[in-house]
Amino acid sequence: MHYAQIRKYDTANGPGIRSSLFVSGCTHQCKGCFNEDYKNFRYGNKWTSETCDRFLEMIADPQIKGVTILGGEPMDQIQDDQLLNLLKRIKNETGKNIWLYSGYTYEQILQHEKRKEILFFCDALVDGLFELELKDLKLKFRGSNNQRIIDVQKSLVENEVQFLAGY
Repeated sequence: MHYAQIRKYDTANGPGIRSSLFVSGCTHQCKGCFNEDYKNFRYGNKWTSETCDRFLEMIADPQIKGVTILGGEPMDQIQDDQLLNLLKRIKNETGKNIWLYSGYTYEQILQHEKRKEILFFCDALVDGLFELELKDLKLKFRGSNNQRIIDVQKSLVENEVQFLAGY
């Protein structure tokens, strides 16, 4: 896995002060993509065990409310288990909540075993492709009106999409 950037303090991609990881690589072709360079799976830096350890140390900061994974396309990070292992470590070692942004819908993710496994460690999913025609700058934590903010854990229990309260 490669990553394009890490933001220690991010308030644009989820509630509260968060740390964000922008993974590299995306197979979607969203018109108006604001991270065009991040589509390349080799863009940026290689994710290493040292990078992972530093990221976990960074998010242990009590000011950090949670972690956001976006990109690129996190759900395209299925050629290895690096993202999955990172999410497991975040939950086990910090207990921080995890938001993940994906162009895939919740329903599409559930149909793919490796993507579904990644989803199990997430608390919120912002799903759906960015659609330039539906762009709305007034939306909180979303780029276009088709995207949903899903309470992943509640949805898994209820066996149907449950939206995150307050969004």
